[in-house]
Amino acid sequence: MAKSKSRIAAACVAGAAMSALAAGSAGAATAPAVLKIGTLYASSGSFAVASEGQYQGLQFWAAGVNKAGGVFVKAFDKKIPVKIIAYDDQSSTATATTLYNQLITQDKVNLLVADFGSVLTSVAVPLAAEHHMLLIDPTGSGANFFTKKTHYLADVSIPASTVWPIPLGDYLLKQKIKRVAVLYGSNDFDASQANTLKAVLAKGGVKPVYFHGVPTSESNYTVLLHTIAARRPDAVIELGYPPNDIAFLRALSGSGLHFNMTFTIFPGQLLALLTKNVGAKTLAYTYTYPTPPLVKFSHVTSGLNTDDFVKTYTAAKHEAPNFLNAAGYNTGVIMQDMLKTAPQFTQISFDRALLGMSGKTKTLLGAFKMTDHGAQLGELLPVAQLVPQGKGNKIVVVYPKAKATGKAVYPAPKT
Repeated sequence: MAKSKSRIAAACVAGAAMSALAAGSAGAATAPAVLKIGTLYASSGSFAVASEGQYQGLQFWAAGVNKAGGVFVKAFDKKIPVKIIAYDDQSSTATATTLYNQLITQDKVNLLVADFGSVLTSVAVPLAAEHHMLLIDPTGSGANFFTKKTHYLADVSIPASTVWPIPLGDYLLKQKIKRVAVLYGSNDFDASQANTLKAVLAKGGVKPVYFHGVPTSESNYTVLLHTIAARRPDAVIELGYPPNDIAFLRALSGSGLHFNMTFTIFPGQLLALLTKNVGAKTLAYTYTYPTPPLVKFSHVTSGLNTDDFVKTYTAAKHEAPNFLNAAGYNTGVIMQDMLKTAPQFTQISFDRALLGMSGKTKTLLGAFKMTDHGAQLGELLPVAQLVPQGKGNKIVVVYPKAKATGKAVYPAPKT
C-alpha cells in the first residue's frame, strides 16, 4: 500500500513537472511578436493640443524602449518590441467610442490607453469594463470614474480630480481670503474640483460669494466676469480646459476688471500655449497648479528624472516638453514596470501588478499611488503663481511651505 502511494505521488510530481514544462513552452509559443498598444489622439477640436502632446509623449517612450530591444515581459521572460496603433478621434466622444471599440474587437490590442482628459476617457471606461480590458488612463481624472472597485481602470499619470484643489483650498484659508468666486465647467473634471474646493473652504467657515457652472464649450466670459466683479471677490477661481482658460483670460484682459487673485488650471500644464494665446502680461501674477517639468519631484525610481527627460525629449523632438508630453511618457514608464512585474499576461494580472507597485514607485510625475477603484492619489498638486521675469513669467511655488520656492505677490498689482 505504501509503495502504491509512493508510485502515485511520484507520478503526480512527474505529471506536474511535465505540465509546467508544457505550460512554459506554450507561454513562450504564444508570446506576441509585438506588443500592441492601442490609443486615440485628437488632431483637431477643443482637446487637440493637449491630446497630441500626450500622444507624442507616449511615442517618445515607445521609441526609447524599442531602441533598447523592447519591453521586458515577465510572463514570457523576454523583451518584446512595442507597436502603437492609434486613431484620430477629432475630439469627438462619438468618434472615440467607435474607435475604442475597434481597437479592442478588431485590432485586439494587448494594452488600451485612453485619449487625453476626462471627456474623451469617459466613453472608454464602460467599453473597457464590458470587454474585460484594463484601461490605462493617463489624464482622465473625473471623479465618477472611480466610484467602485474594478480590475479594468488605472489612472496612471495624474491625481483624481477630487484631490486637485485641496492644497488650493488650504492656501486660501491660510491666507484668510474669505471672498472667493468659483466659475467652473459643467463636466466631471471641473465640477468635481469645484465641489471639493467648496467643501475645503466650508471647513474653514468660508462660503463662496459666487459659485457657478458653465458649459464646457463656453467661450464668452465678459458678462460672467462683470457678474463676478459685482460680488467683490478677493479671489477668482476659474476651472476649465485650455480653451476655457484662454477665453476667460482674454476676456479678463479686455474687461478693465482687476482681481487681487486669479487662478486658472492650465498655465501650469501648458505654459507655452497659454502664453502664446493670451500673452505673458495677461498671465502675470495669476495662480495655477504647477506640474512637471515646470516643477521637479526627487527620488525617481522608474524612468527618466525631470532633467534627463527634458534633455532627451528636446533632443529628439526639437522642442521643450510640457506636462502632457511628460504624462504620455510617464504612461509608458508605468506600463513598462507593470509588464516587468505581472506574472501572467492577462488584464487582471496587469491590474494586480499596478496595485503592487502602488506606494513603491516614483516617477518624474511624483509618487504612484493607485487605489483598487483605479484612482490615482499620488503627489498632490501644489499652488504656484506666475511672476514676471524678463519677457515672460516664471513659476513660483507658494504652497505648501515645504515645496515653496518663493512668496506670493498679493494683492496682484495691475499690469
